[in-house]
This record gives sequence, C-alpha cells and structure tokens, in this order.
Amino acid sequence: MKTVTFTPGGYRYIPAVFQYSGGVAAEPGFAIQRIRFDKPVPLRAGFGEIARTIQGSGRPLTAFCACELRSPAPFSEEGFRAFNQIYVETLREWALFEGSINPVARSNVCPEIGPPAEPCFHAFCFTVSASDVAPTCVVSGSGEAMEGGSTYRERTVRFGDTSPDAMAEKARYVLGEMERRLSALGFGWPDTTATQVYTIHDLYPFLADEIVRRGAAAHGLTWHFARPPVRDLEYEMDCRAVATERVLLSPGRE
Repeated sequence: MKTVTFTPGGYRYIPAVFQYSGGVAAEPGFAIQRIRFDKPVPLRAGFGEIARTIQGSGRPLTAFCACELRSPAPFSEEGFRAFNQIYVETLREWALFEGSINPVARSNVCPEIGPPAEPCFHAFCFTVSASDVAPTCVVSGSGEAMEGGSTYRERTVRFGDTSPDAMAEKARYVLGEMERRLSALGFGWPDTTATQVYTIHDLYPFLADEIVRRGAAAHGLTWHFARPPVRDLEYEMDCRAVATERVLLSPGRE
C-alpha cells in the first residue's frame, strides 16, 4: 500500500474507494484530534456541527480527515452505494476530493440494539497545527470482505458462516488488514491508543490468541455491539493513534 499526501488537509491517506480511504496520518507539523458526539447526530446536522468545530479551531474544512457513522441497519449492496453517493456530496462541496479519490477515513456500523432512525455521526477527526507531538493516525473500519471481486459474497471470508471457527478466521483477516494499513501509514500496534471491534458475535474464543497476543488491545478493547454496514458481514475493526480526544455535548448539557 502507498500513501498520497493531501496537502490542503495536512495529512496523507491510503487510496481506496470513492466513499472512503483506507486510513489517514497527520503530516509533520500537524496532529489529528478526535471529537465524539455525546449522542448520534443525523448526517446533515452533523456536517454542520463538524464545520463549526473545524472552522472555530481556525482550520479549513479540508482538515476533516475521518469520521465514524452509525446507521439504522445493514444495507444491501445497492443501498450502500446509494447512501455513499449522498454522503460524498458534502465532501465534494468541502473540496475534499482529488478527482474521484476520497482521502477521508471512515467507519460505518449498525447498532444491534437501539439503532438510530437515520444515518448519523458518532465521531469525527480533523487536523490541527502542532509541533513536537507524537505522530497520529486513524485507520478506517474494515470488515472480512477481501478487496477485488464483483460482489461481497465472492470476497467475504467464510461467507454466511458464524461458527466460532469461522469468526476466528474472519477476525484474523481483519486484524491482518489493520496491520497492513497501519504499516502503510508508518505505524504499528504499539503506536495505537485505541482499538474498536464491531460485532454481535462472541469475541471470547479468539480474544486472547488473535487480538491480545498480537498487541491489538494494549490499551484495552472497545467492543460495540453492532454489525458492519453491509448485509452478511459479521466482524469489523478500526484503530487509531490520537493523543487529543474530547466529547462534544448536546445543547443543554454543556
């Protein structure tokens, strides 16, 4: 994997697909900050809050580099493509596209219990000017679907199988993808500050050997009881190395 520098944003990214990149890392002189909403915010309102936060920090909208979404339920392949076309409209307006390439990293998952009524923002990241700070990065969410192939069915590890053995194999694939992306950005598990898993299936049978022993849970593991965004995917992860994080409170709770 090779990275491309997105100079207007102060970060580099792993080129992937039109809806998201494989991950981002701050360029020298910049650092990534993460903001989490205290409750999910619908897409349109969320973009407004993100714009106010970024511009209020004295940064251009091109500093937007990653986000975490929550959707009501897993999409069909056709529905996922349609949703992404809507999502990227704002990114184009913010001058975040380089031709047809999207530099922004992303995770998008579906809570199994108490899902939102519409797609929402859970968190977002942007770059700020910084010096003498440790390097920062955000790796996009990845499920157990391999790259290439025309459909998810063709490229999903152990498609339709949720046995303990199959879930361990899915996890191994996704962990490997996390490591490939971290390496491309110049990082490894020891550099990360947080790792998140998204699945409704039991992690315990492979937690120690597949996750903890390889260093993916050095600072603990955040498990979201949620599904990946496309039907029939069962396991997703993302990770990050970010020193500054805060929660954006809703009106009335500030």
